[in-house]
Amino acid sequence: MYFWISPLIFTIFVWWFSTGLILKINGLPKRFFRAIFAFSLIVLLMAFWGLKISSQQAAVADAYCSFACAIIIWGWQELAFLLGYITGSRRSDCPNGLSGIRRAWYAFQTINYHELTLLSLGVVIFLMNLEAVNQTGFWTYIILWGMRQSTKLNIFLGVLNFNESFLPQHLKYLITYFRRKSMNLLMPFSILVSVLFLVPIWSHVVSDASAYEMTSSALLGTLLALGLLEHLFLVMPFPSELLWKWGYKNHR
Repeated sequence: MYFWISPLIFTIFVWWFSTGLILKINGLPKRFFRAIFAFSLIVLLMAFWGLKISSQQAAVADAYCSFACAIIIWGWQELAFLLGYITGSRRSDCPNGLSGIRRAWYAFQTINYHELTLLSLGVVIFLMNLEAVNQTGFWTYIILWGMRQSTKLNIFLGVLNFNESFLPQHLKYLITYFRRKSMNLLMPFSILVSVLFLVPIWSHVVSDASAYEMTSSALLGTLLALGLLEHLFLVMPFPSELLWKWGYKNHR
């Protein structure tokens, strides 16, 4: 009956720890960046290998493995972005007085390589899982991608909290493309859509499904709920970066 508790706790821990770890690594001196990025490529290949193996079996352990591998693949790109290796073609402040479509285009140029890489990784995972019996890794990546796109759009349109303390000095120019507002028109829609997907996923968790299906749904449902929580953090007067202060406190 309470089979969902373990994957819930596991997902929360992975979400919290992986975010802090990436921030911690990014806070190291720049002389280590090349070695870190080279090592991360090895970890990325291992994650793809683990995802390929675990996707062929529908067992509880395979659900956990696929989920963790997808998180590592996503985390690799997050780290590459924060290190400054895969960002965008524009690396300068937003020009004064820029607005409308032109401002949106300039903002996109600051992350266009990053977005292309995310899509490419997603295509590779999709092709790897075409005939897989365990789709946990694929849907993990889809949830991460969808919630992150929503977050980026909301930050661009205007939110209360940017979490700008997470950005290293060499990416501070991104802040000039943000807007600070208590709310924007997209945010309620983002929250509503998240809830509409969240309800059926958690309904499946408490159904008479197999142990694998319950575990997979609990992992995905918790991840989506955490993405929804991150959206709420954007508009709530709560310093969410305190959750990861141990990770970014050594930023220069």
